[in-house]
Amino acid sequence: MSRILRAMAVLLLLAACGGRNEAPRNLDNACSIVTQHRDYLRAFQATERKWGVPVAVQMAVIYQESKFIANARPPHQYALGVIPLGRQSSAYGYAQALDSTWEDYQKREGGQGARRNNIRDAADFMGWYMAKSSEMLGISTSDVRSQYLAYHEGRTGYKNRTYNEKGWLLRIASEVEDRAMIYAAQLSACRAR
Repeated sequence: MSRILRAMAVLLLLAACGGRNEAPRNLDNACSIVTQHRDYLRAFQATERKWGVPVAVQMAVIYQESKFIANARPPHQYALGVIPLGRQSSAYGYAQALDSTWEDYQKREGGQGARRNNIRDAADFMGWYMAKSSEMLGISTSDVRSQYLAYHEGRTGYKNRTYNEKGWLLRIASEVEDRAMIYAAQLSACRAR
């Protein structure tokens, strides 16, 4: 009987841990997202206070990068459709931070304990990265489109305007900007209630 109880306890523990990687149910409604995951709003507000990156900007970028999935990774690549070659990049977590960029953040700001699948750390990382882009490239932290392009291409890529060769990326950057405006309006409405 104790074996069955132990097995049930392990299953219950695994089920409880699994929910932490679960995305919010309604990704098109900022109020729903922050109501379902109250820790998200606290993390985004702390980042806004510390780095000056608006909550809606953070949410729009996280939506684009990971759809709010804590352990998101790029898909595997395959040769001939069946031979696994690995992932297309080392991006991981809410912010889809690359290993090298994350390690730089840990060294300079977040500490060795910072984790990409922790919303507070991921939001702080984004704030840090965007604040540095603002400082180095002169991009306002509220300029969603330009911040996203610098985030995606890296600061050197942004400086070299590599995004101009990528029509699909320019379209996505505009979509991120639109989503940030929608999220900002929704957050204003739900805070007013």
